[in-house]
Amino acid sequence: MKKHILLTGKPGVGKTSVIKKIIPLLGTSAGGFFTEEIRVMDRRMGFRIVTLDGKEGIMAHVDCNSNYKVGKYRVDLDSFERVAIPALEKAMKDKSIIVIDEIGKMELFSAKFRELVRNILDGKKPLLCVIKENGDTFTEEIKNRGDVSLVTVNYENREGLPEKVLDMLKVMKKFAAITVLRNTDAY
Repeated sequence: MKKHILLTGKPGVGKTSVIKKIIPLLGTSAGGFFTEEIRVMDRRMGFRIVTLDGKEGIMAHVDCNSNYKVGKYRVDLDSFERVAIPALEKAMKDKSIIVIDEIGKMELFSAKFRELVRNILDGKKPLLCVIKENGDTFTEEIKNRGDVSLVTVNYENREGLPEKVLDMLKVMKKFAAITVLRNTDAY
């Protein structure tokens, strides 16, 4: 049985939009974060991280003073870790579904984030995440795990994906509940 759902696809195809449409459907059972563009007069200047419980921080910005760079954006690793790490730790402890948007170049500068992602994947709770299409060793290992469903987002399927992914999560949660019941019946 697959335990985690990974959304992948070309940049700009709408992966984050799919995640953002699913989040309200999950209600209070989900924890984690998503990202949003920071725009000034129609120009993308960076990205902010927003937790599912409403905390925000700067993830990357053209004016950030940082040694970590992706394209024209400099990654604010301190801000990212200050917001993302506690949100994910809280989700692991208190929520039934963990949401990460995304496991990508900017986020992977954080060793703490990589370690937490490994712990989430090895844990019992389902992960719904966006993962970059063009992999590196870390993301390819994740995509090749036997317990993940890799869903490619494209222009043709993105509108129907929120409902499809929600159905997949419902099946996973039912399976997890049945597994827990079976394990407790054994005693």
